[in-house]
Amino acid sequence: MKLTILGGGGFRVPLVYGALLADRAEGRVTEVVLHDLDDSRLHAVARVLREQATDVPDAPRVTVTTDLDEALRGADFVFSAIRVGGLEGRAHDERVALAEGVLGQETVGAGGIAYGLRTVPVAVDIARRVARLAPDAWVINFTNPAGLVTEAMSRHLGDRVIGICDSPVGLGRRIARVLGANPQEAWIDYVGLNHLGWVRGLRVAGRDELPRLLADPDLLGSFEEGKLFGVDWLRSLGAVPNEYLHYYYFNREAVRAYQQAEKTRGAFLADQQARFYEEMKRPGAAALTAWHRTRAEREATYMSENRETAGAGERDADDLSGGYEKVALALMRAIARDERTTLILNVRNQGTLAVLDTDAVIEVPCLVDANGAHPAAVAPLPDHATGLVCAVKAVEREVLAAAESGSRATAVKAFALHPLVDSVNVARRLVEGYTDVHPGLAYLG
Repeated sequence: MKLTILGGGGFRVPLVYGALLADRAEGRVTEVVLHDLDDSRLHAVARVLREQATDVPDAPRVTVTTDLDEALRGADFVFSAIRVGGLEGRAHDERVALAEGVLGQETVGAGGIAYGLRTVPVAVDIARRVARLAPDAWVINFTNPAGLVTEAMSRHLGDRVIGICDSPVGLGRRIARVLGANPQEAWIDYVGLNHLGWVRGLRVAGRDELPRLLADPDLLGSFEEGKLFGVDWLRSLGAVPNEYLHYYYFNREAVRAYQQAEKTRGAFLADQQARFYEEMKRPGAAALTAWHRTRAEREATYMSENRETAGAGERDADDLSGGYEKVALALMRAIARDERTTLILNVRNQGTLAVLDTDAVIEVPCLVDANGAHPAAVAPLPDHATGLVCAVKAVEREVLAAAESGSRATAVKAFALHPLVDSVNVARRLVEGYTDVHPGLAYLG
């Protein structure tokens, strides 16, 4: 079975390959093709993968290419983890937004819109090529903003593109752990959009254990989200939000913390990864050791400004292990081998949430089998969550319309309608600022 990884020179590719190495079942991935526009990064990551595969019998064969069509032909699965504009682009997104006093995070607010505007045209081109060159392939999208990009690709691939994210997985795992439950045996009632969802229940053997968590302030304050949001706010919500909702509920504090930080997150990662890839140019460097060291620093500093604002302290060691690669592998196994499972995924709504249309991509528990991912029935969201989900989905639709039409006015509308952008004039200046620094947004007339 052939897996093509787009963004194959990306830093987190070894996580995916490591999961493949642990899969010894029949029908596993036997060939991995790494595609990237940067040949030096491709070969750096290939070095790490070779060291990972040492002493692993029958490890999946790895090839690299900068030719997209070559990478896609004959693929059974396509894993998309591209970053249009690179980390330098992300750093620009953050700086332009923060200069206007609004959030520049890569998936939330102004930064997420800018990232989406330059990523959607590239993602649509990829989707069209997949439809032509590998019509039977399944596309697993991890490219951010994951829900928006998945929806853009679904207009050309239908249900054969599925978005994944590790945030709901980590959230469900933390709640289950605090409650003394096995995450593998729990049904997590999670509903929303990518980076905009809430856990409303956690059922073990048919019993909802979340009320027990909400009723116990010591338990509730003992894990990441309890520390981040505060016990009182979680009890008021009657749910546990995805960590990215901290940008909405504590927006003023988050913006101030990011403005005062020595470096933005994008600038920090750009510097960190530049050192790693430079080290990989030295023939004698221990690639896997360098990668592990760099990754540990990356994970430990994740959302550090938010945790500092909330007084949440450092991340727990159990939260440093990631998880999206496990979701990707479980998804591939379920489809390729009909190993039925339940995963929280980004898929077309199909009537799951009545407030959104059928084609809107949402993030919900799905039953996965050989025919793909099928969203499970869920109860309606409460009004406060419905309002936020509908507002952000409306913004995503404006981003898609701007990317398709090249309309600058529509791009301004997308920024202006976002709940975290507080002025039409700010929206206009954001569009001007982003088009000045991003060649990938030159299409906006």
